[in-house]
Amino acid sequence: MDVIELWSGGYACLLQSALRLTNEQFATRLGIAVRTVATWHSDTAVVPRREMQQLLDTAHEQAPETARRRFALLVAAERAPTASPPAGAQALRVAISVVVRDDKVLLVCRRADDSTGITWQFPAGVIKPGGKAENTTVRETLDETGVHCAVRQHLGNRLHPVTGVLCEYFLCEYLAGEATNTDAVENIDVMWVPRNAVTRFIPVDTIFPPVLAVLEEQT
Repeated sequence: MDVIELWSGGYACLLQSALRLTNEQFATRLGIAVRTVATWHSDTAVVPRREMQQLLDTAHEQAPETARRRFALLVAAERAPTASPPAGAQALRVAISVVVRDDKVLLVCRRADDSTGITWQFPAGVIKPGGKAENTTVRETLDETGVHCAVRQHLGNRLHPVTGVLCEYFLCEYLAGEATNTDAVENIDVMWVPRNAVTRFIPVDTIFPPVLAVLEEQT
């Protein structure tokens, strides 16, 4: 299991995500102010002081084994170099939203049944040149499903093993709205699916490992 030699705001946020804690719950576990956790989210490069480093060490050491595995996956994705499309690969970039609401995650069913074999997917949209992936994530989720969400964490990127498209993955929090198929041209259906049932809809070998980590049952 990875050892963090020096905690940053970003690593602290990854630990919070692995523990499945809100800002308030994470602050309570560490015995710190909620505004400190909020600062880590707004400035992931900040380096907490020595006392905070020790608190984070302890929280990591005392975390359940499943949470430690999730954390290791998230750290590995964070440390991985940014993927560059090889020669001949599509230059297309897509933002993918992993929107969670309690113990469920939002999925859409694509209308096209093409050669990729992909039907059920996470909400996604093409990132326009010069556009921000985070903005695309929020906008496309709303356009496709009627659900308002907020980006909580960047889970990493990769060339999709089926499509070859460069994908940017974001963990998002549900804010409001009923899940509805608001893009009938591209989609057949929209639904909330239990986290532990996602692999019944999407082949497990095509799901980005950090996404699998955040979809594990809460410990």
